[in-house]
Amino acid sequence: MSQTELIKIDQLNINFGENRVISDVSLSLKRGEITTLIGPNGAGKTTLVKAVLGLLNPSSGTITRNEALRIGYMPQKLHIDTTFPLTVERFLKTAAFSGTDDQLDALRSVKAETLLKQSVHSLSGGEMQRVLLARALLRKPELLVLDEPAQGVDINGQVELYNLIARIRDQYNCAVLMISHDLHLVMAATDQVICLNRHICCSGHPEQVSSDPSYIELFGVPGSENLALYSHHHNHQHNEHGDIVPLAEDQHSNCGGHH
Repeated sequence: MSQTELIKIDQLNINFGENRVISDVSLSLKRGEITTLIGPNGAGKTTLVKAVLGLLNPSSGTITRNEALRIGYMPQKLHIDTTFPLTVERFLKTAAFSGTDDQLDALRSVKAETLLKQSVHSLSGGEMQRVLLARALLRKPELLVLDEPAQGVDINGQVELYNLIARIRDQYNCAVLMISHDLHLVMAATDQVICLNRHICCSGHPEQVSSDPSYIELFGVPGSENLALYSHHHNHQHNEHGDIVPLAEDQHSNCGGHH
């Protein structure tokens, strides 16, 4: 592993019984880089993240982590019984042993320090996402794993949240691994985009389209230049069983928004 690599995955395979859900995946997560993982439902995104977090053992292949690697995890959703009284302050204490000062620092990092004494049940979707992000930051992570962080947040909130994640990457000098379900939107700040459909279909940098008229018409909000459409080409397709079928040269497909 290089000095900047925090996790290196080599030829990873994960089987559930007879079903292979991750096939020959190799990638690395590097300090200071944002990696966005995209793909259709059932592509194995969550399975791959669980392997990165150490919650699943590979059937074959290797996952090499920096020694004592600190990982902060932000789940896609968190269901808390509405009959259970819980303030943001008490909720943050479930992440790690931390005092009020640490909690306020984490909330300040996500611009949500005014929420400390509020009930988690009174928070808006965007506020809850920020609290979940603050909770992950209490671990002072070297790797921050975010499962669809913009879920349930309106487009203005998404722009703010993506900008916030980029600032946190800079502040903590951490790696970020982010799952995105909406293939039409990928952060322009993303350093690496990985398209997964059990195996890595393709990977690369997002394209900048901030001056495209159709892009401006679609988003039409301040700060939308911080998002970019991402399109890329596949040299194969999948049959009904999910197996790879090569395409003829004139059939190469663009997967910009169709996965």
